[in-house]
Amino acid sequence: MVSGTIIKAVAGLYTVKTDEAAMLNCRARGLFRHKDVTPLVGDKVQVELSEGNSGYIIEVEERKNQLVRPPIANIDQLCLVVSVCDPLPNFLVMDRLIALAEHRGIEPFIVVTKTDIEDGSFISDIYTKAGFAVCMVGKESGTEAVKERLAGKITVLAGNSGVGKSTLLNNIDPELALAVGETSKKLGRGRHTTRHVELFELKGGGLVADTPGFSSIEMEQSGVIFKDELENCFREFEDYIGECQFTGCSHRKEKGCAVLAAVKQGKISSQRHESYVSLYNEALEIKEWEYNRKN
Repeated sequence: MVSGTIIKAVAGLYTVKTDEAAMLNCRARGLFRHKDVTPLVGDKVQVELSEGNSGYIIEVEERKNQLVRPPIANIDQLCLVVSVCDPLPNFLVMDRLIALAEHRGIEPFIVVTKTDIEDGSFISDIYTKAGFAVCMVGKESGTEAVKERLAGKITVLAGNSGVGKSTLLNNIDPELALAVGETSKKLGRGRHTTRHVELFELKGGGLVADTPGFSSIEMEQSGVIFKDELENCFREFEDYIGECQFTGCSHRKEKGCAVLAAVKQGKISSQRHESYVSLYNEALEIKEWEYNRKN
């Protein structure tokens, strides 16, 4: 019996890195099917050894969080990569992903790329004010700060094509050999390669989930946030929740709303509040009883 972490899962075959750094090829015991449990990349597991470097997963430890898409568990942080230009940031998409991360107990941080081309302070100002770490990355600067944040953590990277995600990873760890705009030499993935999730160990420490074809759109499909939960997914609201004049305040247009007062005073970003209102209005369309019945 050994303990380890699943770092790759393809068609029922799991690669487990043991606590002693050995790599094992494993399958899951049939008992998981009866318990309706599917082992995920990121899971802490107990493995019963068999011949050679193989074994059977017999226990999955309790997860602190998980995502449906990409299917991964025990994530420490979400690295949201956006660019100053080409493409311009979509703040609603950013705030949707950040809210989802907050809802799942995953710490978000933002990496702003292409700052050597244009000034990215307008993005940094919004998110540092909201209480998030922001790393500014240019062609020859900022990579070390990102590398330090990745060390010792399990991180999921989110970022649509064109934001410089591959360039960023390649600068952090050249051994990944991510060919920008082409197929990764190490990951062996191309446009039509079977999709799977895999954790890659960075030379400077830390594990990064690189998911073929993964975009922010996929992560949006990883779950829903009901309207009554949304205020807790905007951390800059925390000091003002409970201070509103009326209970059950939605923080959109009510009189005596402490959150709206903070927005007016510049203590909360109006951009972030606009995203909150959009997400709240979307959440109004979710029938909680119907969603729970389907899930």
